[in-house]
Amino acid sequence: MGLIISASIKKEDIEKLTEDQLIKGKTATFIPLSIFVDDKNDNYGNNVSVQLSQSQEDREAKKTKTYLGNGKVVFSKGDIKTAKEIAANSDSSDDAF
Repeated sequence: MGLIISASIKKEDIEKLTEDQLIKGKTATFIPLSIFVDDKNDNYGNNVSVQLSQSQEDREAKKTKTYLGNGKVVFSKGDIKTAKEIAANSDSSDDAF
């Protein structure tokens, strides 16, 4: 089961991000992204949207989302499970042994 998404983000949009929008790690700086897959295409044949992730406070305050790019699902096989569902299945299979 899997999914392949092809997406594009403009370099200029990445360069506009401010330091407070980034996550500083020990060895690297990360851009927190939210990727949305829709069940219908837009006018350009895209069904994927890439946005800067929002904190819970930003969502509750109804702050404007920062749109970064778009794309499309280019491969899909089977049902897609969430990371939480996969972890739950892994835990339960360990218990069986």
